[in-house]
Amino acid sequence: MSEGQSPVPAAPQVASTDGRGSALTALIRIALAVLFLDELVVGFWNQVFPESFYDNFPTVTLTPPLSEHYARDFGGATLGLAVVLGIALVAPRAAFTIPAAAAFSTFAIPHFFFHLTHLDDATAGEAVFLTTANAVVALLGLLVIALTLIRDARHRRSQGSAASG
Repeated sequence: MSEGQSPVPAAPQVASTDGRGSALTALIRIALAVLFLDELVVGFWNQVFPESFYDNFPTVTLTPPLSEHYARDFGGATLGLAVVLGIALVAPRAAFTIPAAAAFSTFAIPHFFFHLTHLDDATAGEAVFLTTANAVVALLGLLVIALTLIRDARHRRSQGSAASG
């Protein structure tokens, strides 16, 4: 051992083999974090305190009367989505991110269109808030899928050019 060297060898620097250390992965994780937190808060609130959710969550009172059964079912399903989004957030591999985002989008896109067509009793501010918030989260689910596909295609191309070079 020469002077100035540490007696413990440094851990080898391993580059990600699937592009998960990329800027696209950071964007994927940010989008997943937003969706995860949204589903966790909405799901927990609706599952545990359905009347409070109905009475206090913005614009929910624009819809039909409270049904505790449906509120708790919705809360439980929303918490289930939070679980798969959380797994994808922690391990942002395509095998997790695409199914999680697809499951979320399967809910979020029809939910957006439902609210878009049920704004009769909303104020202008409520209509803008509801439409914008639902559009953003619906688009985030699709964005996660697109970014994952782009990231992984770039990685495959870089692996192919590295192998042939």
